[in-house]
This record gives sequence, C-alpha cells and structure tokens, in this order.
Amino acid sequence: MKEGQNIEWKQSWRDEYLRWICGFANAEGGTLSIGKNDRGDVVGVANAAKLLEDIPNKVRDILGIVVVVNLHTQAGRDWLEIVVDAYPSPISYKGEYHLRSGSTKQELRGAALDHFLLRKLGRHWDGVPVPHVGSADLEPRAMLSFRKLAVKSGRLSANSLAENDAALLDKLHLTEGQYLKRAATLLFHADPERFTTGACVKIGFFRTDSDLLYHDVISGDLFTQAEKTLDLLLTKYLRAGISYHGAQRLERLPVPEMALREAVINAIAHKDYGAAVPTQISVYDHKLIIWNTGQLPPDWSLARLMDKHPSQPANPDIARTLFLAGLIESWGRGIDLIRRACVAAACPEPKFACDSTGFWVEFTFGLDEAGETPVKTPVKTPVKTPAAILQCLADNPTMTLAEVAVVIGKSLSAVERASAKLVKDGKLKYVGPQKGGHWQVLA
Repeated sequence: MKEGQNIEWKQSWRDEYLRWICGFANAEGGTLSIGKNDRGDVVGVANAAKLLEDIPNKVRDILGIVVVVNLHTQAGRDWLEIVVDAYPSPISYKGEYHLRSGSTKQELRGAALDHFLLRKLGRHWDGVPVPHVGSADLEPRAMLSFRKLAVKSGRLSANSLAENDAALLDKLHLTEGQYLKRAATLLFHADPERFTTGACVKIGFFRTDSDLLYHDVISGDLFTQAEKTLDLLLTKYLRAGISYHGAQRLERLPVPEMALREAVINAIAHKDYGAAVPTQISVYDHKLIIWNTGQLPPDWSLARLMDKHPSQPANPDIARTLFLAGLIESWGRGIDLIRRACVAAACPEPKFACDSTGFWVEFTFGLDEAGETPVKTPVKTPVKTPAAILQCLADNPTMTLAEVAVVIGKSLSAVERASAKLVKDGKLKYVGPQKGGHWQVLA
C-alpha cells in the first residue's frame, strides 16, 4: 500500500496536520495514520492515549467536523488511524481552504478557491448573479443574433423567441431574481470585459515561438467573438493551398472549416472565465494551436475525453444558450466531430492535451501538402512580387505589408520596395489614416 489520494502517513502528531484533515474532508475523505514512516512501517507514537482524546476535540473545535480516531498496536508499538469523511460543504482551517489532490495537499487560492466554493455550494461560475446590470444594458444585436440562430436551429419555440428580451433571458435561465447571471453578460453584453477580465480572444501569427509577426484581439459578446474569430482565421491567418484540375482552380484550407469552427466555439464555451485569461490562438506556418484555461472534470482523464463521454460543461448556462442557438451539441460530441472532420478532409488528426493551466488542441499541416502551393490568396505561381502584392491587397485591403510579406513568402523590405513602386506607378493607393486605413488597388 502506498500514500495516495486517500492515505497519508506521519511519524508523529503536529497540530498543523489539521490542514491535512481539512484537505481530506474537502476532497473524497481519507485516512491519516500517525505513527508510521514514509514506507508505511509502524514506528509507534508517544502519548497515544492522550492523542486519542485530544485530536477529535481539536478537529471539532477548529474544523467544525467529526472524525473517528482508532488506536492500534503492532509489535508493541501504538499508532493512530484518523478516518475522515468527505463533507458536502466547504471546510476551512482558520480561514484557509485545503484540498487533497493525489498524494499532496494544496491550499486553494484565487480562482481555484472560487470554483471550489461554488462547486461545494452546488453552483457554477457562470451562474453567479451580477448586480447593477439589466436586460436594457445588453447588446440588441447580440440578442437579435441569438434569435436568428435559434430559429434556424429549431431548438427553441417561436413563442419564446417572440417575447421581449427580459422574458427571453428568463426562459434561457440567465436570471436569478432581479439580477442577470454572469453568463448573460458574456453572451449578450457589448463589453463583457467590463465584468469579466480576459473575456476575449487573442490571435497571433508566429514565425517562431518568440517571433510574433502580427496579432488581433477579438472582443464583444460571445456570438461576435466566435464569428469574428473564425472569419479572421479563414481570411487572414490561414493560407489556402492552391491546385489545378485542368483549368479549374481548387483551394484547400490546411484545417477543415468544420473542425476549426467546432474547436473555436468549444474553446469559447468551455473556458474557465474565472481565471481572467483570454482564449489564445497561435498560428504558425505548419500548425495552429487553440488554448483556453480550464480543467477536466474531477476523476476524468484525457483518454476518457477522447472516448465517448457524457456532456459535462464547465459553464452550463453558457453551454445551454449556445446549444439552443445551434452552435454546439449537448452530448459531448465536440472532439469526435473535430476528429471526423479532419479525417474526412484527409488532414492529420489534431492533438489534444491538458495540464493544470488549461486545455489545447493542435492542428498540424505542411507547407506543401499534396503538391499544393500554400498561399492565403488565390495567386497562381510562379508569379512576380508586384502582382502577388496586388492580388493580396485586392482580396484583403486591410492587410499590412508585413502580413503580405508572410503570405507571399517574401521579405518585408522586398514588399515595401515593390509596393512603393506600385504606388508611384498609380497601381496602388493607401486610403485613410495609418491605423484604420486600407489599400485600394487601382490597376
């Protein structure tokens, strides 16, 4: 037998071990043995009879719980067995909250403590009410967007969708008394970061892990975040492979759109918003990584997540609304849909991983797949730099020259020289301020 989730050995008693008892009570319960060494061998404990009386009293007075303390004797040596039950309510040690995790004891702080207390009280982070915000403060376009999506999905009755915003929010279980829940501010407020720090998506294109070429931050309600994030990835960050079948030009994204859509929406729906960290999408020439804060449900492993599993969302109120809008499923099929979409498109299966900081999915792709030429815009190769620049900016006038350089595979200095000549020749024009302007192709 080894130390583990439910077993801990100590050679002698110290009052600080009340923290270990607190940790067992807040987890699955367990047994703390006094008078055993790290190998589990009985070494004996002095004053066992006195401790048999003192320990239960200290546990009761400081932790407010009752434990069973048993006295055992082996080879003439006394040792104590302290049996701790799991408690449904949170147990504190002098204002500190401890939790048994594996064979270690952890003191909970910050977001981890918030989640622990909410879970013990039968609540979720997204279900906490928010004062000083009402249905009139929400973004009308977000409410309208939900109504349109829900009509298309057919998962909500026409009568419910025809009601005013306040009544609809109540039907969506996004209210508690006179207050809106956190989920409502994320789903429908124009500026959810006013209430929840980090409620946004960051996208960056990297040449290497330390060399960021350009990036975007997508804010707004969650419906807007999902739509804009997917649009930016498809039009600005991913390079479509171009091939030809006779005179017909064929474009193929390195990541299937269905898989990308599912991964983006899952990250937004299931992230740990209490951690105050944005969802992060890192794009490289050969891979795309989507990362969000959060942990698997207790007792779940990554292997279980990969298999058929029940839906157990981290944010049930957010997930339910997105389900009614037809953006996600409610059967825990998201990962399977992503994998199937990649297989159907003859793309490599994505890699899924998780650790104590969060969860991520990695899509890998080659720079030259099946003889295709990876360019983001429909430029037939070989092609000269000026023509490639014009084609890029015609398709996406808001691109910067640095972004154009990445897309066409040229150095920034070469693109700057070529674009300056195009401007001089009257084939290209920049309209508006340096920030917020756009290119106009005149040729």
